Amino acid sequence: PLWLARFLHIPAVSVLGAQILLALIIVFSLLAAAGILQRISGWAVAITFGAWMFYTQGYGYVAHDHMALVIAAFVLPTIGAARFRDVGTASARAGWALRVVQIAVVLTYFYSVLMKWIASGNITHWANGAVIIWALMRRGAEWSKPFLEMPGLLIAAQWATLVFEFLSPVVLFLKGKWLYGAVVFFCLFHLMTYIALGIHFLPTVICWAAFLPLEKLVPKRFAAR
Repeated sequence: PLWLARFLHIPAVSVLGAQILLALIIVFSLLAAAGILQRISGWAVAITFGAWMFYTQGYGYVAHDHMALVIAAFVLPTIGAARFRDVGTASARAGWALRVVQIAVVLTYFYSVLMKWIASGNITHWANGAVIIWALMRRGAEWSKPFLEMPGLLIAAQWATLVFEFLSPVVLFLKGKWLYGAVVFFCLFHLMTYIALGIHFLPTVICWAAFLPLEKLVPKRFAAR
């Protein structure tokens, strides 16, 4: 990200600049959510949030949990404004945008396996290593400390993590209860890592909503207007 920021001649971040940028993101997000000048405000969110990512991710560790949210910020403005009365109306643009977000969500996990492989040189070295032990020692909650005495269980958890991350693209082909079960599984996984390690993965968790029929939550009295 730092090279791309230099290529685009994005100025270095300052405290005041970051505060102004954050305020703009909030204002434009509220306008876009309210459907006010939706395309303009939506693209403004994409641009300002993209700049925010350059600053937060361009000087060191890159948090891959933001990938799906960044992509969502850039594809949602292509849909146009949506109203409660649009419930039940088919939209190719909306379907395309949701599918792109869904693909970005599952690739977050699939690419994670590839990066583990590249970083370790051998995926079995990562799976049989002390990754979770190191994480628990470094930032684990007090209740999770007893697991340090169970290295075999932690190694099994690492193998399980690799398996479901590698198989994550399967979610794109699930429907009904199987799909909802997969969404719940991944969200519970992130809840567990947050409770145990303080790692929340919230941007990706939010984007899992792209797999859910949220339009069914709209009260009929609003949809009829």
